Amino acid sequence: METVEDIVIVGAGIAGLTTALGLHRLGIKSLVLESSEGLRVTGFALATWTNAWKALDAIGVGDTLRENHLQLKGIVCYSAVSGLPTSEISFEVKGRHGDHEIRCVRRKDLLETLARELPDGTIRFSSKVVSIDEANYLKLVHLADGSIITTKVLIGCDGLNSVVAKWLGLCKPKFSGRLGIRAVAEFPDGHNFGQKVLQFFGDGFRSGFAPCDQNTIYWFFAYTPTALRTPIKNDGLNEVDPHKLKQFVLHNLGNVPKEIVGVVEQTKLDSITSAPLKFRQLLNILWPSAIYKGNMCVAGDALHPMTPDIGQGGCAALEDGIVLARHLSQAFLRKQTEERATEEEEYNCIKKGLKKFAEERKWRSFELMATSYMAGRVQQSSGKFINFFRDKVLSSYLAGLLLKRADFDCGNLISSRSY
Repeated sequence: METVEDIVIVGAGIAGLTTALGLHRLGIKSLVLESSEGLRVTGFALATWTNAWKALDAIGVGDTLRENHLQLKGIVCYSAVSGLPTSEISFEVKGRHGDHEIRCVRRKDLLETLARELPDGTIRFSSKVVSIDEANYLKLVHLADGSIITTKVLIGCDGLNSVVAKWLGLCKPKFSGRLGIRAVAEFPDGHNFGQKVLQFFGDGFRSGFAPCDQNTIYWFFAYTPTALRTPIKNDGLNEVDPHKLKQFVLHNLGNVPKEIVGVVEQTKLDSITSAPLKFRQLLNILWPSAIYKGNMCVAGDALHPMTPDIGQGGCAALEDGIVLARHLSQAFLRKQTEERATEEEEYNCIKKGLKKFAEERKWRSFELMATSYMAGRVQQSSGKFINFFRDKVLSSYLAGLLLKRADFDCGNLISSRSY
């Protein structure tokens, strides 16, 4: 079976759904292919910084998500060795783009909110892309069930192992040498955690705890296996028994308040996951031709996989969706005003839009990836000297860097500039 679509988006994650919704808001139809049977809600929660809320407001879903997630007032950093606070940064400050806004949003809520706003039939589940071909000015998308979709535009939002990124020639994401354990603890009767993020830095590990609402706390534990005496076996490639993960975290939390230990103890086993932390080599994305080629491009983790050390992976994916929808819509709306545009003229118009997207996003992606990688290396380094230097000198700078990178506005869906 062969079908024809104007725009095909591979992957119903944050970037894919944001792009599809942005296009829908502008009156342009797209098809989203998702390999799984439903929305991929693993990961539990993510930090949504000021830049993310500007993107969410641009597609009209910000207020819906605000209703069920606490606004965080600041971050307090502690040494997990001494147990003493090392720095505190308030989020209740103004940046270049207005007041800062930070919340910890459940991934399930975010994806479901985006998906609900899309027309029925926009997302096609159980649709795994296995290969891509070209036919003149079109792309042929081959699915695992044997069907073929012909499209004028192909957008890869298919994550770390992106088929589209591979076709474009982007290098595979590299293992950072660190692993991350993520979880959500539920408190049916409420918790007394307050509205601040707490981070603890130890010798080769880092943990963080943030409330999503009055009943849910998201937490993570990132570590370098060689720096800790670990009772679990994990080569950075495979998940392990959640019971062992939980005991591992409890054993290695360090000098933290008993309330923090209680959060981990309260966490159910089916709410714990582990994954290697990966990133893409920075220089690989500085050439726009690596981000797009003709009528094909990548966005989200398929473009800029980064370690989660500044909490910007999901935020950057939201930015991508807005910018991509803006430039693609201009290409399609321009094409619609022209009488009997040839296939070549249509292709060139789309190519121009994707080129503008790539040029706009390459340096922003580079900045976030570089900051995240370096912050992770410093925050999780081991050794007495580096620990002392981090806790006494770098702690405030690193905390402030989170706000600095979040002080960004990707703009609205409609550009004020002529195309």
